[in-house]
Amino acid sequence: MKIDDQTLRDILKSTRVIACVGVSMNPVRPSYYVARYLSLKGYRVIGVNPGQAGKKLFGEEVRASLSDIPAEAKVDMVDIFRRSDAVPAILEEAMASLPALKTVWMQIGVENEEAETTARGAGLRVVQNRCPKIEYQRLFGELRMGGFNTGIISSRL
Repeated sequence: MKIDDQTLRDILKSTRVIACVGVSMNPVRPSYYVARYLSLKGYRVIGVNPGQAGKKLFGEEVRASLSDIPAEAKVDMVDIFRRSDAVPAILEEAMASLPALKTVWMQIGVENEEAETTARGAGLRVVQNRCPKIEYQRLFGELRMGGFNTGIISSRL
């Protein structure tokens, strides 16, 4: 399902805590720099990677699974850096263990129609095959400095 820019803006403005599934501790990996960017924009980012569990990333303890994140963390978005076929199990765990969940975001190249239908049926917002870092930059005027035509007119410098 196509998602419009206003919905993306609403998601990015209302989200506070992001669980980044498949985050890497390697600074050259996309999952690392996306998570870093989001943390620098004021989001609380909790990494999820069983191979890195217990380590610190951007001031937060990396968790082995979504179910290891305490409910008090109030994760409202899951950002998925895993293969498309892994999404249904990730969604199932997220829905069972994250009571504040509002959005399931699948990174560029990650799409799963079954998971989208399940998530929407549970009242969750779903974004597929997009990057929150790129969308944030595009929608809030940051890509202009890189020479990208965002299609958004702004008088901000």
